[in-house]
Formats: sequence, C-alpha cells, structure tokens
Amino acid sequence: MRRLFVILSCLLLPLASQAEESPRVPESRAEIALSFAPLVREAAPAVVNIYASRVVERRSPFSGDPFFGPLFREFADPRPRVQNSLGSGVILTEDGIVVSNYHVVGEASEIRVVLNDRREFAAEVLLGDEESDLAILKLEGASDMPHLALRDSDAVEVGELVLAIGNPFGVGQTVSSGIVSGLARSGTATGNARGYFIQTDAPINPGNSGGALIDLAGQLIGVNTSILSRSGGSNGIGFAIPASLVAQFVTQAEAGKTRFERPWAGLTGQPIDASLSESLGQRVPGGVLISRVHPASGFAEAGLEVGDVVLEVDGQPVNTPAEMLYRLTVRGIDAEAQLGVAREGERLDLVVRLSGPPESPPRAAVSLGEREVLPGLALARANPAVTTELGLPDTLEGVVVTEPGPWGARIGLRRGDVIRAVDGREIGAPREVAPALREAAPGVALDVVRQGRLIRLRFRA
Repeated sequence: MRRLFVILSCLLLPLASQAEESPRVPESRAEIALSFAPLVREAAPAVVNIYASRVVERRSPFSGDPFFGPLFREFADPRPRVQNSLGSGVILTEDGIVVSNYHVVGEASEIRVVLNDRREFAAEVLLGDEESDLAILKLEGASDMPHLALRDSDAVEVGELVLAIGNPFGVGQTVSSGIVSGLARSGTATGNARGYFIQTDAPINPGNSGGALIDLAGQLIGVNTSILSRSGGSNGIGFAIPASLVAQFVTQAEAGKTRFERPWAGLTGQPIDASLSESLGQRVPGGVLISRVHPASGFAEAGLEVGDVVLEVDGQPVNTPAEMLYRLTVRGIDAEAQLGVAREGERLDLVVRLSGPPESPPRAAVSLGEREVLPGLALARANPAVTTELGLPDTLEGVVVTEPGPWGARIGLRRGDVIRAVDGREIGAPREVAPALREAAPGVALDVVRQGRLIRLRFRA
C-alpha cells in the first residue's frame, strides 16, 4: 500500500505543476500598452492648479492694545505683504464649479485657476468651511468645462486601486497610484479638518491639497487634504475627504448658501468598547451609547432616549460620534435620517428630521459702544445656535462673550466666556451688562465662567 501511494504521488506531481500558472511575458500589443494612461487622459483635464494670494497686514504684537498700541504704532512696518499659496482643485460641473481645500483658498483676495490645457480663469469662493477644510469655487466666464462625476463614497472598499492627481511642490500636474488603505478614519488628519476620511497610500505631497482621488472608472471618490509625515513628504499615509461630503457642499453652494450648515444633533454619546458591550449584552462591540439628549433636539422628538445605542444611520454602521456626525452631515438640513437603535435588547427603527441649531431662547445680542466701560464688547444669550457658532457645549446657559473687544481682551476676557455677575450683581440678559459696568466703575469685578471654572477679573475703568 505504501509503494502504491508513492507511485500515485509521483504521477500527480507533474499534473499539479502544469496546473499552476507561471509568469509570462505580454503576448500582444494591447497587453504591452495596458496602463493607467487612458484613465489619466480622461480625468486629468478636470484637475486644476490653484494659485491663491491674500494681503496680510504687518501688525505690531501690541496692535489693538488700548494702552501699548499707540506707543508702539511707529515701530511696526505699516506696509502690507502678499501671502501666496499653491494647491489643486477638481472641476465638478460644466459651468465651472470647482472643489478645493479651505486651507488653499480660504480668505484669499485673489484666486487664479490654471487648467491642464494652460487656460486661466479667475475664481471666487462660493462656500468655504474651515472645519471640514473644503471650499467651493466658481470659475468666472467658464462653460463646457471638463469635469469629474462624484461617486458614492460609501460604496468604496479597502483595497481598491486609486489614482491621486494634483500639483505636488508646484512641479506641475502629477499622477500617483495606490490603493484605498482604510475607511472611516476619524480624528487622524492634520490641520483644522475634522471628521471622517478615506486613507490611501497613493503618494500625496504638499501642493496635492485639493486634488482628486479617483477610482478606475474615473469617478471622484475623495479630495486629497492631508498626510501624516514627520519630514513633510509622503510616507504612504494620506487622507481624502469623501465625495459624499463634497456633494453636500456643492448642493448648498448651488442653493446660494455662503456658510456651510450642519444638522444639529443635540446629543452626547460615546463609543462602545469591549467592557461596555458586555454590560449592554452585546456579542460584538458596536454603536454609540447616548448619554444626553437635548430637549429641543429633533432626536428627542423622534423618540431617542438616554441609554439607547445608535447602531446605524441610513443603513450605515456608526461606531464613533464622529462617524455619526458625518452621516448626519451628508444627509443635510431638512432631510430625514433613518436610525437603527438598540434599547434594552430590542431593535427600534426611528426617523429623525434634521435641522439646524434653534435660536431658542433668542440670543438678544448687544455690542457696547465707544462710550461704555468696555467698548467693543459683544454679548449674546446662550442658545444652541450661539454655542454651535462658538464651539461650546450646548448645555451652556447665561450671557456669553462673542467678541471681547480690545479693552475686554486687555483685562482677560475671551470669546466664549460666560459673564455671571458684575460686582456681585447677577447678570441674566446681555442688555444688563452695560448698566452694571457703569454702576460699578471705576473699580469693577467680573465673575466669569470659563471651561467650567469660575474666574474673577478685576480692573479699573
């Protein structure tokens, strides 16, 4: 029996080796010419170079200081200087709607867009958002432009081949290839961009910002925005803003919005780790555990409660608050979102109407005039709209400093401070601050809450 097994093994070995595919050379002209060239030829004309400039005033470090500003005014160079930036952009429509990064074109006084065929256009920013690091531009006098279609970035999978097109280091339009290395990357990008990113190993370098990340069908799946690097060059860890978020920006820009609007959730939640999932009876950790629901939130109206676990938004799993916020943002204001929720071991499906932060109670904003004790001090009553604008918790109450003004900054007031009392007199509304300051002058004591801590500021008016 042993001899028979050996003979059969010797007979099968040649058959197995013949079945294996061995490396071979290209056998036809078509195989020799196989490359990304046709794809690049079609997509590259829609990727543009952007040259932006803005005028920056040379300011003294004492500029705006009511005491030292006039003394050192003569020592500052009054001549403004021009600051230039270089980046890339992607044309999205025939009439010249372009997407780029906010850090490339934000606050620019002049924007020049150069196409692949060397045509040049002036451009203006229709909509920009520093937090998302996205900006929508419109080319002046443009028509019949080459453009890229937006792909649903939720359909992108790890391992897909991608191309990055941009203008690295200002050397001219360049193409690099790679794969999608990861999805749902949140909190890992640099700069002001926050949220949710596509990770790629396609080389991305300075100047690629705002350029295209495309798939093999020539569709835009993301806008290159940043890299992780210690040297400043590409280490194979780059991030792109998903095309689904870009689509929401385009929608709002075409609707005439000049400020990007996000749905207001009014929620506080946390990711679920292994220990927490065990106490919740989950077999596999997942979802966002809700710890607070604002009573004015649309989620409260939809029936979401403290202790619920949000598992999905519109059929897409969410495992962090950043993922959940991204899903709501791409849905947009005045849209409806479908929530998959776990409550005490049962599955619930809720429908929530998305809206912006409410102006309730009214902000009743005031700004102190030149003859007041703290001229230029701007105040408002805290509400969800005000706290969202200032990046403060929406549970905040009281009178909030929206701008300290030169004298307010001098005594130590900051944007986002809550004024509780003036010389022991409690403040309940913005209009009460100016009379209280006049009554307390010349020696004034302000009770201010900053990041949960009570601070007393004393000054002489």
